[in-house]
Amino acid sequence: MVGERYDARRLGREGRSWSNWAGHQSCRPRDFVRVQGVGELSEVVGRAASEGRQVSTVGSGHSFTPAALSDDVLLDVTSIAGVIAADRASGLVEVGGGTVLADLNRALDRLGLAMPNLGDIDRQTIAGAVSTGTHGTGKDFPNISAQIERIGVMGPDGEVREFGAGSDELLAARVAIGSLGVITSVTLRTVPAFNLHRVDEPMDLDLALSEFETLIAENEHFEFFVFPYTRTALTLRRNRTDRPLAPRGKVDRYLGDVVLENGLGDLALRATGKFRGAIPKLARYSTHFMSQSEQIDVSHRLFANYRTIRFNEMEYALPREAGPEALERVLAMIEGESFPLAMPIECRVSAGDDALISQAHGRPTAYIAVHQHHTMEYEPYFREIEEIFKSYGGRPHWGKLHFQDAASLAPLFPGWERFEAVRDRLDPDRTFSNAYVNRVLGP
Repeated sequence: MVGERYDARRLGREGRSWSNWAGHQSCRPRDFVRVQGVGELSEVVGRAASEGRQVSTVGSGHSFTPAALSDDVLLDVTSIAGVIAADRASGLVEVGGGTVLADLNRALDRLGLAMPNLGDIDRQTIAGAVSTGTHGTGKDFPNISAQIERIGVMGPDGEVREFGAGSDELLAARVAIGSLGVITSVTLRTVPAFNLHRVDEPMDLDLALSEFETLIAENEHFEFFVFPYTRTALTLRRNRTDRPLAPRGKVDRYLGDVVLENGLGDLALRATGKFRGAIPKLARYSTHFMSQSEQIDVSHRLFANYRTIRFNEMEYALPREAGPEALERVLAMIEGESFPLAMPIECRVSAGDDALISQAHGRPTAYIAVHQHHTMEYEPYFREIEEIFKSYGGRPHWGKLHFQDAASLAPLFPGWERFEAVRDRLDPDRTFSNAYVNRVLGP
């Protein structure tokens, strides 16, 4: 969405509407500006702050929460993108904050480099991904923000400050939900490009849960999906390999990803909104399409999945040892209360990290994510499931739906007070705030 061009003498008239990828979060900001570079960004931010305005930024709109919404000044920063500097020897690569992960992956590939781990969607901007704690899976791999060596953040005065290793500012800015300023650049620690061997295999859910720790230990990147009302998991194992490339064929990819999984899958999910009683039967039928397959390809092609089905999602980060039990309780609640949830539940893991309000701060983590098609109601079901996650001291993903506020969240994060101290230093007047940030971090 491109807003009206910015008049450097003042912020413009009422802006255009904006909505997120799932379509559930939308706003009509007073001013919506697509900045064309860091210089223009400095003008806009400095002017807005001097007028006591509040500023939010948007990238690709892949957060399910209202994290990017604004009724005041909304900035599209996707033009501040691309590789700024790269050192192949050290693997340090500086990129603009608005760089989309898919574009970053291709640029790194041309340099003979790669991200060591990625999530299963690559349409987010790097700034949005790190700000919300986006992660992939793997016991030895923390979330994407942990790869940041340095970060450039524009404050309310329009000046960019760079924070590096050893500072509380970096530990805060790595995951901050946009509350400290506008991320203009990040310097990432990358690795030499590598290939992955991916194996998809159906497995009895009881076996997947009883062997959870073994499967995690034996694979660099392990995750699984399970449909509610079924007892079959689709396990995904990804491991580095020196074997020659053996990617899926174009026809196979098109039929599997575009036609079957996303095209027919979307039609089936839309139908469940009208025939909710058919969801258990549809779920059991869907497991018949789970089959064993394997492929070898460059890493970023096997981390990310092709996905066009629109949905809303809640994901919680739990102590890793609690993952199997919590998942069983969620499935039992869905089945026992006949929740109309037809999309699969996803289970992933990560290493702990030290970002002050990262969901995985200080502990090995299991992530459990529940989804609902965008045409169907989600809130009453997500609220009840959230109570299960909360009973384990679960922490919500900042970019995915949850119903907590600062009062209930603060005790969950040992670094909360240090984060708030940084926020007070960098944005004392709360220029970079909105209703969601006020709710989850405090006004």
